[in-house]
Amino acid sequence: MYKRQAVAEAGRIAGSFAGRLVTVLGGTVWPPEAASTDVVPLTTDVSAVPVPATATPAVDVLTASTAVVIQDRPRVAMTSWLSDALRTAAEDDRAVQIVTPPGARLTLATRTALRGLPNRWVVRDPEDGYYDGLSGAVLHWKGGTFTPVRDAHGAARLARAFTAVTATGERQLLLTLRTRYPADPDLVLGRSLEAACTRLTGRPPAGWSTAEPVNLPWSTRQVTDLARSRAPRPTWLIAVGRPDRPLLAGVRVLRTPAGVEEDITLTLGHGAGEPPPLDAVEGLAAELDAEHGLVTLLTALRPGRRDLTVPAHAEQPPTPVTFTVGRAEAARIGPSPASLPAPVRLGPGREAALHYRLGKTGPAWEQLRELAGMLQGAAGREGSFGV
Repeated sequence: MYKRQAVAEAGRIAGSFAGRLVTVLGGTVWPPEAASTDVVPLTTDVSAVPVPATATPAVDVLTASTAVVIQDRPRVAMTSWLSDALRTAAEDDRAVQIVTPPGARLTLATRTALRGLPNRWVVRDPEDGYYDGLSGAVLHWKGGTFTPVRDAHGAARLARAFTAVTATGERQLLLTLRTRYPADPDLVLGRSLEAACTRLTGRPPAGWSTAEPVNLPWSTRQVTDLARSRAPRPTWLIAVGRPDRPLLAGVRVLRTPAGVEEDITLTLGHGAGEPPPLDAVEGLAAELDAEHGLVTLLTALRPGRRDLTVPAHAEQPPTPVTFTVGRAEAARIGPSPASLPAPVRLGPGREAALHYRLGKTGPAWEQLRELAGMLQGAAGREGSFGV
C-alpha cells in the first residue's frame, strides 16, 4: 500500500506479480481485474536496490543510506526482528525509517530506538504526502531516503496533522535513574527497578523481555543471568507493569571501570483523574541511595497518553520536578550554589544524598542544567562517570 505512494507504478507491478504467480501456480487474485501479466517499466527516479536474500526480513526497501521498514499496523512495537533491523542498519551505517499509516502509534521502546536523525518515523498523510511523526517536518523521497521538503530559505514545513492536538488531561510520570555497584560475583541486577515499581505502584514489574511483546515473568535472577552471559557487552531489556497501571521501563546494563551500572528509564501513565505518585519519589530516592548504589535520579512530568504509546503529533516536553544526587556523587560536587533550591539531605551525617525540588526558586530546566554541569565538572576532576 505504501509503495504505491513512493513508486507510481507499484500497483501495476503488484498486479503483474500476482498474475504471474497465478499463471504458474494456479489460484485466484482478488479483485480479479487487478491481475495482469504485463511487463511494467519503472519511470520514477527511486534509487532503491533490491533487499539481499540474506538481509533481515524486516527491511522492505534498502538504499545506500537507508533501510525502510513498512508497518501497516496501528501500533509499532520493538519486536525482535525490528531490533535486528536497527542493529544491522547501524552496523552498515544506514538510517532506519519506519513508514506507517496515519493514526498509527509507536511504543515507547520503538520511539527511544528511533531517537536521533537520520532515523525517522515516516507517516503517510493524505494532505502532505509524508511527514516525520516525531518532528512534524513534511517529507519527500529524495536520493534514496525520506528527507524534509525545504523552502527557498532552507526551512522545513510542519504538517497540519502534526500540529492538530487535542488536550486530554492524561499525563506521564518519567523517572531516569542510574545505579552503580561493585563488580561482585553475587550481584543481583534489577532490584533498583523492582524497588522503584513497588514504591510507585505497590507491585514489582509484571514481566520482562529483550523485545516486545514482553513474554517472561519478572525475575531478577534471570535478568542477572542474561547480563552476566553477555558481559562485557551491554545488555538492554524492557519491563512492564500490569494492565491496571501502565508502566514501561527500559534497562541498560553496562560494565564500566567504576563497576556495574544500570541505566533505567521508567514511565508510568495516568488518566485525567489519576494524580501521579510524586509524594513517593523522595522515599524512593532515599531507598535507592541507601540500598541500591544510586548515582542520579531525575523525575519529570509531561502530558502524554495513559497507555504510553506515542502518537504522530506534537507533544509538550517534560517538566523536571525533582533531581537526586546519590551520596557518592554529592560528596564530589561539594556545596550547592545559591542559585539552586536548598536540597533535602537523605541519610544521616555528612554522607547523604541530595534531593532537589526543582522549579521552586527558578526555572526547572535551568536548575537541572546547572546541576548536570556540576556533575560533569566533578566527573572531569575525579575521573568518575557521574551523569
